[in-house]
Amino acid sequence: MRTLTFVVGTGRTGSTALSGILNAHPDVLSLNELLSSVQSRGFPPGLLGGAEFWRLLADPNPLFERMIRSGVPMPEFVYTRRPGRFATDTTGIPALSLMVLPHLTEDPDGLFDELEKQVCGWPIRTAAGHYEALFALLGTRFGRSAVVERSGYSVERVPLLRRAFPQARFVHLFRDGPDCALSMSRHTGYRLIFLLRDVLARTGAARIEELTEDQVRSLPPELSQLLAERFDSALVLERELPSAGFADLWSEIIVRGVAHLGEVPAPARTTLAYEDLLDEPRKELTRLAGFIGVEPLPRWLDAGVERLDAGRRGASLRLPAAELAALREGCAPGARALAQAVAEARG
Repeated sequence: MRTLTFVVGTGRTGSTALSGILNAHPDVLSLNELLSSVQSRGFPPGLLGGAEFWRLLADPNPLFERMIRSGVPMPEFVYTRRPGRFATDTTGIPALSLMVLPHLTEDPDGLFDELEKQVCGWPIRTAAGHYEALFALLGTRFGRSAVVERSGYSVERVPLLRRAFPQARFVHLFRDGPDCALSMSRHTGYRLIFLLRDVLARTGAARIEELTEDQVRSLPPELSQLLAERFDSALVLERELPSAGFADLWSEIIVRGVAHLGEVPAPARTTLAYEDLLDEPRKELTRLAGFIGVEPLPRWLDAGVERLDAGRRGASLRLPAAELAALREGCAPGARALAQAVAEARG
């Protein structure tokens, strides 16, 4: 099988830009937000046929459809910016079409049809086996020898991915905590995540999908309305949310994430700091290329340097002193865990 690497992290770490850089390499099949697109339903237990696997990829993502319907799409939703024959209010947008296929081709609808014809005829096997077959199919289709999947908010999926793909490699992409938390606080998706976490905390439910009608009725209106098929965009876009709360979220994800990555054998994992990528892009991209198993082609390195925007660093330093201090305090547990993990990784 082709080499398989997962770029994982908290999200808001420059990972979308990195997906674009990887996609520009002639030997890399860059799968942008595949895990986010299929979410928890992507790895059902047991065996399934090709048609069942295709439904995992083709059925619209319910949460993303609600976001689009409510006027709060994430900027990562590529298909809605270059629409084709699918639409939320009519057919629904297939999960695979929203972010994955438009990253690979200018004709995502055509590639969708091409894949459907082949995948639906595949034999019965595990979900992981189907994904490996999908990676091979797309790798052959685009002439790529290395597969790299990158999703935001993904570091907590490491145990699942290790079980499904024992030979996979992992790149932990991270960013300065206060800058990352501030970026989360301004991002539609993370603002919704923040609010839905409040829903779970108030109800004691493990997942939004498991909420009972009584639990939903017990919520304040500004939270219960978020669970409707269409909600007022102001509930997400205009509500005052404390940036320090996103610092706590960042720390929680980082602490759990580095613990998961610590269980991965050292040769199968590496770290990549967004700030290092900005400071020494050629060095870091060369190192990344070696880790995922491709050559650091000079033209590719040139293109990668051009894609990086150094102006995005240090945004938190422009905050009022009290707000910056609160961010740093909330990020402190995650920063300590991250510093220890990086020191151990670099020996």
